[in-house]
Amino acid sequence: MSGANLLKESGPREVFCGLTSIVWLHRRMPDAFFLVVGSRTCAHLIQSAAGVMIFAEPRFGTAILEEKDLAGLADAHEELDRVVKDLLARRPEIRTLFLVGSCPSEVIKLDLGRVAERLNEALIGQVRVLNYSGSGIETTFTQGEDGALKALVPLMPKSDDQQLLIVGTLANSVEDRFISIFKRLGIKQISSLPPRQSTDLPSIGSGTKVLLAQPYLTETAKALKHLGAEILSAPFPLGVEGSILWMKEATKSFGINDSLVNSTLEPLKLRAIKALQPYKEKLSGKKLFLLPESQLELPLARFLHRECGMELIEVGTPYLNREMMKMELELLPEGTRVMEGQHVDKQLDRVREYKPDLVVCGMGLANPLEAEGISTKWSIELVFSPIHGIDQAADLAELFARPLHRNELLNQKVLTTA
Repeated sequence: MSGANLLKESGPREVFCGLTSIVWLHRRMPDAFFLVVGSRTCAHLIQSAAGVMIFAEPRFGTAILEEKDLAGLADAHEELDRVVKDLLARRPEIRTLFLVGSCPSEVIKLDLGRVAERLNEALIGQVRVLNYSGSGIETTFTQGEDGALKALVPLMPKSDDQQLLIVGTLANSVEDRFISIFKRLGIKQISSLPPRQSTDLPSIGSGTKVLLAQPYLTETAKALKHLGAEILSAPFPLGVEGSILWMKEATKSFGINDSLVNSTLEPLKLRAIKALQPYKEKLSGKKLFLLPESQLELPLARFLHRECGMELIEVGTPYLNREMMKMELELLPEGTRVMEGQHVDKQLDRVREYKPDLVVCGMGLANPLEAEGISTKWSIELVFSPIHGIDQAADLAELFARPLHRNELLNQKVLTTA
């Protein structure tokens, strides 16, 4: 086990809504529709987060729970059936309909699983209906994707053929690059979950080797393992080192010759390290504090310390799956303070005590910290950006160098005008 100092705390938390995952999932699967069963607040959130123009018709929407629904004065099931019927009449190209639970729908105990079963029977041959929770009551915002992918797993066809399955939403260009490299390395059968069409699901079985591209897919990984797949243990593909170790774990599981792997990856490694150097110069020696938000914190901390030279003050994470994060923990420096859970007031006290150069946190904390003169990076920006892979290492580092550069420019301006 790592020499990291693993701690845990609980208390008041700063949580972003799990409905946010719809923003990247609806772009990934254009034949799917995400229907949130929630309040007007839910509708405003995803509309503003997605940045969709009001006259555009996106692949998500909200079935509004009115006050009479919340008070139990109306039959929410009947209203939901009507909304689904109207939606499918207007959008017949939809092939998969996700009913997404929210805080309001969970508070009134609306059983969306039963609703999905009933609609599947009524709409058989037209569309398939799935459900998952995007509630922010007990989850982090990235776990919405975990719920959506877990809902797809039972529909995956069974096959024991040898294949590599990449699990987790990646930018299409990043995924294409990974697939190209894996094929050059000799892995011919490569699939992904989620697929680019919701009905084009990959097969699953004893011959499936799973590489997790995202660290927040705990329940999806359990479901895949239950169906016979092997979950490969590797660091996550952030930065040069993490991406290479991630790909090498796949080649090892397929018995590919090390010399082929090294000769293929070495030129990519050298080019990426060269591109990373200017940002390493800006980040090296800077103190970093990561507040728990996205579950990307451990891989990011490993990358920023080992490849960019940043000093880790504290690495917060909402949940710590020690089995999934084993290799990430082993790559952290001895004594790294890793805090699972959150007592936001205590963590902010530690931020003020240690005075880091950069804090990675949620949007709700960023502006108050900036007002105190502390540079911040929004966690959610990292989920929307194509940051995975060797080729993206410099782009990933630039995201953290940017707020430090901005702070320098603002300080220079203050000094000039004073």
